Amino acid sequence: QVQLVESGGGLVQPGGSLRLSCVASGFTFSTYRMRWYRQAPGKERELVAGITSAGGSTNYADSVKGRFHISRDNAENTVYLQMNSLKPEDTAVYYCNAAYFVINYWGKGTPVTVSS
Repeated sequence: QVQLVESGGGLVQPGGSLRLSCVASGFTFSTYRMRWYRQAPGKERELVAGITSAGGSTNYADSVKGRFHISRDNAENTVYLQMNSLKPEDTAVYYCNAAYFVINYWGKGTPVTVSS
């Protein structure tokens, strides 16, 4: 049974940091590209960051470049999103995605609220 379980979300003040985690099971994690998406209320889901299967290449949305960092530990079947200098506009539900050709798996999301 495929599972992606996100954790680490919560309420944080502007300028603060959070580290999201996504633990995968039920598939060969090390062969999948991993991505973080987010969806704010009333908006479409958007790509935040991605990392290749071996972790050698990453990409980021312009809105988070220099503030967010994606990483993975293939031995622990886990992908991380370190979020620094958080802004109110980062408020959203953050989803973990695993992709291999046409195969896509999704987690249920973890909410992040940036507010004073």
